[in-house]
Amino acid sequence: MTPLKITLGQFDIYGLRDGYFYLDGGAMFGVVPKTLWAKMFPADESNRIQMGLNSILIKTDMDLILVDTGVGSLIPPKFYEYYAIERDPDLVDSLKKIGISPDEITFVINTHLHFDHCGGNTRKNAESDVVPTFPNAKYVIQKGEWEYALDPHFRDKVSYFSDTFLPLREHGQLRLVDGDEEIVSGVSVVLMPGHTSFHQGVKAQSGGETLVFFGDMVPTSAHLGLGYIASYDLFPVTTLDTKVAFFEKAVKENWIIALDHDPVHYFGRIKKAKDKYTFEPLQS
Repeated sequence: MTPLKITLGQFDIYGLRDGYFYLDGGAMFGVVPKTLWAKMFPADESNRIQMGLNSILIKTDMDLILVDTGVGSLIPPKFYEYYAIERDPDLVDSLKKIGISPDEITFVINTHLHFDHCGGNTRKNAESDVVPTFPNAKYVIQKGEWEYALDPHFRDKVSYFSDTFLPLREHGQLRLVDGDEEIVSGVSVVLMPGHTSFHQGVKAQSGGETLVFFGDMVPTSAHLGLGYIASYDLFPVTTLDTKVAFFEKAVKENWIIALDHDPVHYFGRIKKAKDKYTFEPLQS
């Protein structure tokens, strides 16, 4: 496993997890044959592979920035069964293990609003009202993603649950951005379309070093392969073009990358040899 905490210039960055879930391997790897992907991600008897529900926490001098929030507790019980979700520990418990309480988080960035990336945005309080899990945070979401989530296409409507994002607006904690934007000094959101039209990544820069959280553009270490594109992506050709553009920058500038669904690795680097991109895990 790659380290749970790394230092990036003046920032501390933690790999966190809301547990695990299981997805169909064929759906995760698209047109790539099972004989290839199963070498890296063995499937169970139902053809499912284990996926991490990963988040990162960026700690600056002034802010605590949480990127993605896992599945949370509000999605329908049938989804827990269907995806064999395991949340022990969950994201809030994972934060507590590093000494952080939910009310200390100052920003939450959602790469997009599919339930496995924003489910932990909200929770039920003692009165069974749905409220933001992180009461003092601004939640940063692309304006286009927000508008799409309000009326999604039938193709991926099942991935959106309004209880995981509408309360953010009702409680005055929503911050919509339109394209690339710096959120705090050294931490920016960057459009990475393909999985959804307005999917965003997160770039952290400090001390001459760069880390990028790719979200579902690169969900696992296997997805460094250009042909490894999930069937869940609405625009797979766009994903491919986006991957190539960002991978070239990552190699040239020696970025650290963070993975949102890899069950083993949080952090690594991208290497290129003979036009192939590969994943090199960071060492503890």
